[in-house]
Amino acid sequence: MQERRIRITAGDIEVTGLLNDSGTADLVWDALPVTASGSTWGDEIYFRTEIVTGVQDGQEVVDMGALAYWPPGQAICLFYGPTPMSQGDDIRPASAVNVFGQIEGDPTILKPATSGVQVSVERA
Repeated sequence: MQERRIRITAGDIEVTGLLNDSGTADLVWDALPVTASGSTWGDEIYFRTEIVTGVQDGQEVVDMGALAYWPPGQAICLFYGPTPMSQGDDIRPASAVNVFGQIEGDPTILKPATSGVQVSVERA
């Protein structure tokens, strides 16, 4: 399968992500482009989408830079550091998420983003 890259813009910050081979990644790819108002929760940006799926291989702790889908909120989540649920240096979503990819490069460039930021995700 060929690599699937996405471009994520949050205000004037832009990062690229590489999707994995999961079913959730397929759903995200098929739903693009997506534009929404983002919210922040610790070092995470999340935003509601029209994507609907349940937990698949749900993860309670994710890696720095994880791109994930949070089923209860129909939300895409960008993780670039600890959240209010984190313990120590781990990165904990509010509840289990489906990881569908990884931000390429340094995800902490997203730190200046604030709630209400316009987020767009498109095929790169």
